[in-house]
Amino acid sequence: MTAKMVAPSWMHEQITAEEYDSWSEEQCSGIEIVDGMVVVSPSASKRHHRLARILANALDGAAGADWNADTDFDVRLQDVPLTNRRPDVVVYRADTIDVTPTRPEHVLLVAEVVSPGSETTDRIVKVDQYAKAGIGFYWRIEQAATGVPLVYTYILDPATKTYREGDMFTGVVKAVAPFSVEIDLGQI
Repeated sequence: MTAKMVAPSWMHEQITAEEYDSWSEEQCSGIEIVDGMVVVSPSASKRHHRLARILANALDGAAGADWNADTDFDVRLQDVPLTNRRPDVVVYRADTIDVTPTRPEHVLLVAEVVSPGSETTDRIVKVDQYAKAGIGFYWRIEQAATGVPLVYTYILDPATKTYREGDMFTGVVKAVAPFSVEIDLGQI
């Protein structure tokens, strides 16, 4: 006898911001909401999590007292239709640490570590969404076959709400914008 799989209704019905805000932290873990639809994110590799943590720690240390850098929480890009993204790293205003949801105006920089299965989303879809939301900086970290990460940086053009390419780094990031930081991602 074969068990019949039945997807819960929330997987194929649009949800509102109010509905999502009523869910527990556990229910919100491992998902994003795009145009009101739940998108389940597969669990990332240890390498992915380590890259994100090293990046967040370095950005947090370099950002100064006005900014925090953390991982694994929602950024509410829009309320209708609801779009919440969960960037791998977020640099946000320190004075908004207890403000929920985190909104684009609280955010200085988002970074995504590209994994198998997230290539198109991280390289194309999220870039466009973050830019349209007005987030000033986007960093994309590619896990190269050599094991040494490649970091692509983007800077928002506020007039067009699109990103222009910034610097590209191999292994060691020596960025000056949005603030000066040096990060050795080659020593994982």
